[in-house]
Amino acid sequence: MSEQTLLDRVNNDLKEAMRQKDETAKLTLRSIKSAILEAQKSGNFEAGLSADDLIQIIGKTAKQRRDTIAEYERVGRDDLASNESAELAIIERYLPKQLSANELEAIVRAVIVETGAQSVRDMSKVMPLAMERIAGQADGRAVNQIVRRLLG
Repeated sequence: MSEQTLLDRVNNDLKEAMRQKDETAKLTLRSIKSAILEAQKSGNFEAGLSADDLIQIIGKTAKQRRDTIAEYERVGRDDLASNESAELAIIERYLPKQLSANELEAIVRAVIVETGAQSVRDMSKVMPLAMERIAGQADGRAVNQIVRRLLG
């Protein structure tokens, strides 16, 4: 998915949400656009944002929502967790299909074999390569937990 296509999709969906008076979608899509604009203005992407950069930015917004949902659930605010879950569902439309636990474990196992990792001390060999292969298809925390379990 190219940068322009993904940006166009967000913009078109935002216009549609405004027409439909869908407040949740409108606020969520505006937050995605805001995160993208902030990244563009940061100067960290001198050559412009690639499709991978956009997926990474949108992935960060999804991770923030997941963390917020977990916190709201921890303190018993199911109403707020529900709102965040609705926003997360919208954000996930713009991310690659998330890997299942089995698919994720298979990738991590292959990376462990490839790197020759033997123990948890070898995590620094495994994590960068695993995250590169997974590229936005799973949360880094989930990858970390699987690597620790397999190397532990």
